[in-house]
Amino acid sequence: MQHSSFSFKFSPTAFAVITACVLATGGALVFSGASRAADEPKAGQPRPALTVSTAEPQRMQVPLRLAANGNIAAWQEASIGAESNGLRLTDVRVNVGDVVKAGQVLATFSADTVLADVAQSRASLLEAQANAAEAAANADRARSLQATGALSQQQIQQFTTAEQTAKARVEAAQAALNAQQLRLKYTQVVAPDSGVISARTATVGAVVGAGTELFRMVRKGRLEWRAEVTSTELRRIQPGAKVSVTAASGAVAEGTVRMVAPTVDPQTRNALVYVDLPANTDFRAGMFARGDFALGSSDALTVPQEALVVRDGFSYVFVVGGDQRVQMRKVQTGRRVADRVEVLSGLDAGASVAVRGAGFLNDGDLVRVAGPAAAPAAGKQSSSEHFMQKVPVALVDHAPAAIN
Repeated sequence: MQHSSFSFKFSPTAFAVITACVLATGGALVFSGASRAADEPKAGQPRPALTVSTAEPQRMQVPLRLAANGNIAAWQEASIGAESNGLRLTDVRVNVGDVVKAGQVLATFSADTVLADVAQSRASLLEAQANAAEAAANADRARSLQATGALSQQQIQQFTTAEQTAKARVEAAQAALNAQQLRLKYTQVVAPDSGVISARTATVGAVVGAGTELFRMVRKGRLEWRAEVTSTELRRIQPGAKVSVTAASGAVAEGTVRMVAPTVDPQTRNALVYVDLPANTDFRAGMFARGDFALGSSDALTVPQEALVVRDGFSYVFVVGGDQRVQMRKVQTGRRVADRVEVLSGLDAGASVAVRGAGFLNDGDLVRVAGPAAAPAAGKQSSSEHFMQKVPVALVDHAPAAIN
């Protein structure tokens, strides 16, 4: 019986490559194990609770703002009513929300009875003028006969008095005619100023009395924000200051302080600050709004917002000491600008506070401070990459030997 066997021959180059690969792999494993062993804490040493990033407080200019609440109201309102009495309303030409101009006709009353009264007054005036002309002629003739003695002094005085009485009746008739013409003018209700109609009670066909309100108008369409400010803060607000006003609807506008009320409410100890709002905004009279008065800026010590930890209703920061342990400090916060918060007290300017990961720390924890990630230097490679580039690609001579 013949036994067949296979034998493989390796070229010297292939054998050298395989040997080098085995040695390199073993070295890499030994190096990796040593690296992990170096990273692990030694026996008996505490293990860091967390890896955190740190930052130092920074001083910066923070805007000074005073927050307040208030209502949106009309700058001035005009009440437009009926000036004639007992007339029937025949036409209403505007509605709520319409923009009107000064002198525009808003409604009209029936003028039939007024026209009749005007005609009667005009006729009375003509009659009085005729009587006055006759009385004046009689008085002139009596004065011309005064020197002849044909008329007594008493008769001459009577003609002169009749002349003056006739003139007075003419003036009375003229006044009556003017009054009726004024009533005729009042049959048209006109806008006293430009503005926006905010309310309407006029109804076609109604007979209203003099003084009855028919429309209410926001003069010039101007609105203002009436902010309630405490008496202790009034001295900080001056006319001309800029205010950012935000309505309950979300509309935002920049206003200007027009005036500060000269009195303070004795019940609330608050005063009103009148802020003019720009035209053509989404604000409406009666809206609630809040605003911030711009009062300049001041220097402030700030920390990143991420460094603040709120616990039990108080704000804290964790200061990293030289022994890599954190100390929890209670701080008082102030203004906020973007992602930074002002610290009023409880923190030194040179302290190092934990930023990322601060919310998971407790007082006295041991931490590892994360340094900046170092990018590998250009042109430098790891030892394994260097070795793989140095080893040439070799093919193993695996041609089988002849079968014996």
